[in-house]
Amino acid sequence: MAAKTHRTAAPPAVLSTRALNRATLDRQLLLRRSPMSAKDAVTHLVGLQAQNTKPPYFQLYARLADFDPEELSALMESREAVRTVSLRSTLHTHTADDALTLVPLVRAPRDRELRSFRRGLEGVDLDRLAAVTEEFVEERPRPLGELREELLTHWPDADPLALSSAARCLLPLVQVTPRGLWGRSGQVALTTVEHWLGRFAEPASALTLDATVRRYLGAFGPASVMDFQSWAGLTRTKEVFERLRPGLLTFRDERGVELFDLPDAPRPDPDTPAPPRFLPEFDNVLLGHADRTRAIPEANKGRNGKGKQTYGSILVDGFLDALWRVDREGGTAILTVQALRKTTRAERTEITEEAARMLTVMTDATDHDVRFGTFLDFDD
Repeated sequence: MAAKTHRTAAPPAVLSTRALNRATLDRQLLLRRSPMSAKDAVTHLVGLQAQNTKPPYFQLYARLADFDPEELSALMESREAVRTVSLRSTLHTHTADDALTLVPLVRAPRDRELRSFRRGLEGVDLDRLAAVTEEFVEERPRPLGELREELLTHWPDADPLALSSAARCLLPLVQVTPRGLWGRSGQVALTTVEHWLGRFAEPASALTLDATVRRYLGAFGPASVMDFQSWAGLTRTKEVFERLRPGLLTFRDERGVELFDLPDAPRPDPDTPAPPRFLPEFDNVLLGHADRTRAIPEANKGRNGKGKQTYGSILVDGFLDALWRVDREGGTAILTVQALRKTTRAERTEITEEAARMLTVMTDATDHDVRFGTFLDFDD
């Protein structure tokens, strides 16, 4: 009688850092510019980091063919897109639909932030704080200072910063326009997302964690459980990946970490050319993973800023290998590139050409000057 043989599952394929880089760039629309609309891109990317007002526009410029900043601005003005605190309890630009349906998902990071202000909220009934805030900001959008003053009339002994921060954590608030519009300015004024959009999210349409994981993988994968948690600001989501495992592919990175991915998602050849891309000071492709080495070489970790000052990042051959900033001298926009490694002549030519194109679209300067130099000293 022949001996029985036992088949063992083949170990997951190992994806090199460069393979992860190209896969992520492709899904982030950074390997080649996409013809999709600004609204579709914001949806695909599950929002744009928006701690400052201009970065969302530069994020889309780096990703979309023939992008006009007024396209995103029009979405903001028509309330088809909004600025709201969401992922990682930070400001993002989302489509109106996502701003509503993400509310349950982003509750946990906001609850954690709320606990950090508990010392300044002694004696404050949080349910009443939410009710007072909702009534006040829905009467009309309120600047942050006005909101703090109103809340202090109810809780005069509480810490003003804690009160306003708690209100932001308790309610899904949006920064209303003209804040965030292209070429215009306005102070921060807040109201609830439901009031601003004139509608509520249907319970059945709220994004489940399963759907969110799949959307994340579509825009940031292949990725680990920790990568997803870092992007979303969540914890304890391993069971979600286990539930989805039968419908996903699994890989390992060079360090042995398990990665999950959608079966039909693109995973380009690691040698696929990656043109230079100018990213703003905050871009989720640099923030969307626990292990950021797929976009940021170890040698350049933490080098896209100093102290509280963060600069624009340049992807060279797909990786953060240079910084940029723009200064104005009269009608001339002067863009300075600070390389973080020795670049080739061909790379400098490509960087210069891409910089000139960006300045033409994204500034109103009549003249442009692209320079290579140093504006950040890491030795101080």
